[in-house]
Amino acid sequence: MIHTINERIEHLRSWMKENGISAFIFPSSDPHNSEYVAEHWKSREWISGFTGSAGTAVVTLDHAALWTDSRYFIAAGKELKGTGFQLMKLRVEGTPSILEWLVNELSHYEKAVVGLDGNVNSFAEVTAIEHELTTNGNITVRTDADPMAVLWTDRPVIPDNKVCLHPLEYSGEPTSSKISRIRKYFAGVGADGLLVTALDEIAWVLNLRGNDVHCNPVFVSYLLISPEKVSLYIDNVKLPAEVKDYLDSEHIEVETYDAVEEGLRSYEGKSLLVDMSSVNYSLATAVPVEKIFNGVSPIVSMKAVKNKTEQDGFRDAMLRDGVAVVKFLAWLKPAVEAGGQTEISLDVRLTALRAEQSKFKGISFDTIVGYEEHGAIVHYEATPETDIPVKPRGLVLIDSGAQYLDGTTDITRTIALGELTEEQRRVYTLVLKGHIQLDMCKFPVGVCGSQLDAIARVPMWREGYNYMHGTGHGVGSYLNVHEGPHQIRMEWRPAPLQAGMTVTNEPGIYLEGKFGVRIENTLLIVPAETTAFGDFLKFETLTLAPIDTTPIVLEMLSAEEHEWLNNYHQRVYTSLKPYLTDVEKEWLRKATLPI
Repeated sequence: MIHTINERIEHLRSWMKENGISAFIFPSSDPHNSEYVAEHWKSREWISGFTGSAGTAVVTLDHAALWTDSRYFIAAGKELKGTGFQLMKLRVEGTPSILEWLVNELSHYEKAVVGLDGNVNSFAEVTAIEHELTTNGNITVRTDADPMAVLWTDRPVIPDNKVCLHPLEYSGEPTSSKISRIRKYFAGVGADGLLVTALDEIAWVLNLRGNDVHCNPVFVSYLLISPEKVSLYIDNVKLPAEVKDYLDSEHIEVETYDAVEEGLRSYEGKSLLVDMSSVNYSLATAVPVEKIFNGVSPIVSMKAVKNKTEQDGFRDAMLRDGVAVVKFLAWLKPAVEAGGQTEISLDVRLTALRAEQSKFKGISFDTIVGYEEHGAIVHYEATPETDIPVKPRGLVLIDSGAQYLDGTTDITRTIALGELTEEQRRVYTLVLKGHIQLDMCKFPVGVCGSQLDAIARVPMWREGYNYMHGTGHGVGSYLNVHEGPHQIRMEWRPAPLQAGMTVTNEPGIYLEGKFGVRIENTLLIVPAETTAFGDFLKFETLTLAPIDTTPIVLEMLSAEEHEWLNNYHQRVYTSLKPYLTDVEKEWLRKATLPI
């Protein structure tokens, strides 16, 4: 077993020399282009030591570098220290792209070869890499090697956890109806089949759920919808008898997971819809070229618009989640004042309270509890090495969520535990103003999230503050906590916001070495009104939990912001009080008093 990162790099370089490879690229993805992956595919983490969900590691015979985004700059800097990896900050001026760096690094090679695993890199990525490196560096790209198969001797196996049914009472639409809608879409674009590789899309279409990826109720598989049949490629051991019977009743054939390439080679239809930007290179090249129809899977948008059953499920899940969060918040300050609490102990307590709620199936992502300076690390996760005591002063940022059978939750609250600085109070109020302004927004049908993003940022922009992550993302229905195609962010995302979509509202400000503030609710997009200028949409706030009022600089809030907060808190109190003890109810009454 190879223990240290430096040892792993050296063994990798020995393997590269033996195989005639000058550099190797390790993305964060799996064969399904997942954001979060099963342990088996965490090769980038294994070779670099960086644990964030997004990033690409590149190792040459002489140097190593890792590219990641602003969410992980602080965490990556700490994790990469002493490993030999140089941190490359994406979208920061002066940072070379991966390909620019490679061309420069390999410029002294007569016949440089860059290796990557075609199973975990998309077709579009590979072809772009080949074009850039061939054009600018005369560098060859190999896609047929996976050094992890040799070097990672204790590599976890591909998960084989059992798949379970997701009943109609939660899904709201039968699988047969979903497949019929997908096939109807084909008729409009000129394809007669679809290759589905995204795990959450497969789970949604089939009304099944799994446990193969931490916090994401999905299962490793592929789905091939052909003109005459539907085939699920999955290891048979994952299917209990009731799931097999269900698939049979839905006329879905089951093939082994590793038979998918052969299924693509022998595809009987005329035109197979394949998203070349997300399908892995190995699968894309298995489809006969003349049968490929490059396009976006219609399931992405179908899944994003929640039906009535899913919308009601979200409301019920948020109610139960709110009860758990209130119980936690009522406990928090007295527990911190009593002493002995740490970031991890707060995480454990909150998770335990959620687990008491009905239909709880686990957390929806690893909880972020960042006290004071740790709150400035956007995706901080406390470990035994980084865990610090939480004291009765300053701010603690808690970003958490849960998976319930009827919905997925995602909420952030920043709580004052005692004395604050004026800077903390001012920053907190700016974030709250941005959150409220976005929540109050009414907008015409056809608007996309990129057009709304500035609404949350204007109050802080006026004061010279900003944040580099997105303002909002879609949320799955007992599925992945992050889903598209819509987002609210500065970068252009053209997917229009539609009634029935869920999206988060989570502006923040982070001051490295000091503190961070983020306030997040999950919203549902609903119809607002029809005017002479067309149909308008608005947000329904799903999350039910008090927003700490003690840090607010009241004179910074406008009259309408005062009104929004008071109305929201009245709704929180009215909705949650029937489910609380007398002590908890009294705490909530005080926490939601009008300001």
